[in-house]
Amino acid sequence: MIRAAQPDDAESIANIYNHYIANTLVTFEEEPVSGAEMLSRIEDVTQQSLPWFVYVHNNDISGFAYASKWKGRCAYRYSVEVTVYLSPNVIGKGLGTQLYQALFEQLKQQSFHTVIAGISLPNEASVALHKKFGMKQVALFEQVGYKFDRWVDVGYWQKVL
Repeated sequence: MIRAAQPDDAESIANIYNHYIANTLVTFEEEPVSGAEMLSRIEDVTQQSLPWFVYVHNNDISGFAYASKWKGRCAYRYSVEVTVYLSPNVIGKGLGTQLYQALFEQLKQQSFHTVIAGISLPNEASVALHKKFGMKQVALFEQVGYKFDRWVDVGYWQKVL
């Protein structure tokens, strides 16, 4: 079941995200995020009338997806950046696709025009997911992140809704 994130979900969302902080180059954060910090992030997104969805299975949060402002300047107000994270034990089961379907549909209903996603590279699974939604690579920033003693490239994908 996909539904809007609730305050009680923050700890579970933080646990999923912290796996990626500690074990991958997917996020450039390096320190674990507390449930309280994640709650603050969820509230920041939802107070801007942007969607934050969770996938719930057997009363457990298995993944989440949300949209955030692309930039702070007013003229960017119809553009958002999208993000999706899944619990490691459900990767490859189509949950990312389901979460993005719900997210993209909500963004269309809210009259957003452009969706943007940043992907740390290489990341074939994430690239494939974004291409599945019609997103095209529009930029490549070489060696812009440094984590786990290595430089990391970031690609940007975009879709006009």
